[in-house]
Amino acid sequence: MMTDLASQHNAVNLSQGFPDFSVSDKLINLVTTYMKNGYNQYAPMPGIIELREKIAEKFFNLYNYNYNPDTEITITSGATQAIYATISALVQEGDEVIIIEPAYDSYVPAVRMAGATPVFIQMKYPEFKIEWNDLNRAINSRTKLIIINTPHNPSGSVLSTEDMEKLQKTISSSKIMVLSDEVYEHIVFDGYEHQSVARFPHLAERSIIVGSFGKLFHATGWKTGYCLAPAEMMKEIRKIHQFMVFCVNTPIQYALAEFLKNSDTFLHLPAIFQERRNYFGHLLNNSLYKLTPSAGTYFQIIDYSAISDEQDVDFAIRLVKDFGVAAIPLSVFYREKPKVNLLRVCFAKSNETLNAGVAQLLKAQEKLKA
Repeated sequence: MMTDLASQHNAVNLSQGFPDFSVSDKLINLVTTYMKNGYNQYAPMPGIIELREKIAEKFFNLYNYNYNPDTEITITSGATQAIYATISALVQEGDEVIIIEPAYDSYVPAVRMAGATPVFIQMKYPEFKIEWNDLNRAINSRTKLIIINTPHNPSGSVLSTEDMEKLQKTISSSKIMVLSDEVYEHIVFDGYEHQSVARFPHLAERSIIVGSFGKLFHATGWKTGYCLAPAEMMKEIRKIHQFMVFCVNTPIQYALAEFLKNSDTFLHLPAIFQERRNYFGHLLNNSLYKLTPSAGTYFQIIDYSAISDEQDVDFAIRLVKDFGVAAIPLSVFYREKPKVNLLRVCFAKSNETLNAGVAQLLKAQEKLKA
């Protein structure tokens, strides 16, 4: 909605979560090379083995956990498709799925389409931390799945080792599974380390991890992701995957497999996006906008309560129509839209875009506080 509105009003778009800088020339050239060399027909249903092997290697090197590329890794048409296939395969009518708000907006529809019931708990503001007592109280005999997201969209918070240990303890005496959305795993700041469920063997043996090459390599329009899970779970997920998309873009898979041979292609990402975050924060340093901590992703939550008491949806629409800058109202990430004065902004933009967007935000501040 906000991107469409931004286009209609020629506004600076800081809303939708995609970078506005270029994909690596090397990666694009690899895709072109594989296309020209004839890799243009269907790939194997679970993905080409070369790419699955590279993912397995990455997870072993980073998290010291072995995934079998034959039976435990599947290439998907983006992370959202992996999420949908996972929920459709493992959840059924009568089950309950715990969703932690604010939450990425594809979780709830997938749960409901599977006939299951979403059960909501809320993170604690302004740190956006999970209240583990609330989560434990939400669990009952019908709880089938808990969905976590770290680094977290929209808040930019990250789960700590302590958080993961609490999650592991929470489900240890049950058959509850975990869907871990880790699409921003390589965009973590300030010395934090991404705590994948793969780091915790007792979690990994009952968890599904979802990742995204679109987020990894600034190519969100390629819609290429992956899913890792124990073999028995993956067997069921692939049954859904097969009849949703069957397979994923062949030349892009081969290009990614070759590109991943150099780990520097993704290990440098924290520095790049931390610089973007810091630059954006610097531009708003002396403003009335208050920034909540962002430890990962490429999103920043802005508190505008010192400027306006308008509900966030109304304020976001006003920003586009009257001031030419687009952001996402935070309330849309909740089931019951709370009254908040918070916006989500994407800082994965060029200096030119950030300068233009902040200039409009400051114009809004000047006029509304006049």
